[in-house]
Amino acid sequence: MWGIIIFLIVGLVAGLLARALVPGKDSMGLIATTVLGVVGSFVGGGLWAVFTDAKLLDFNTAGLFLSVVGAIIALVVYNRFEAKRSSGTK
Repeated sequence: MWGIIIFLIVGLVAGLLARALVPGKDSMGLIATTVLGVVGSFVGGGLWAVFTDAKLLDFNTAGLFLSVVGAIIALVVYNRFEAKRSSGTK
């Protein structure tokens, strides 16, 4: 139980840091920011698995640093898709 709560708090912090570091307007609430951080944790864990001998399909979560890096990557990808969608191009 406490592990999930800590995981969500780390996700929220990682999402907030990613949103602060990536320029642009991001209109997200706290839940979306937490989801961004949680996704970032899995992306960071995947990056960790690529550069170490960890197994890629273990869905490793990362520490705060790699969670922020993963959340930045996820936010940049999200912003790219959102920009294409709002401009009407495919």
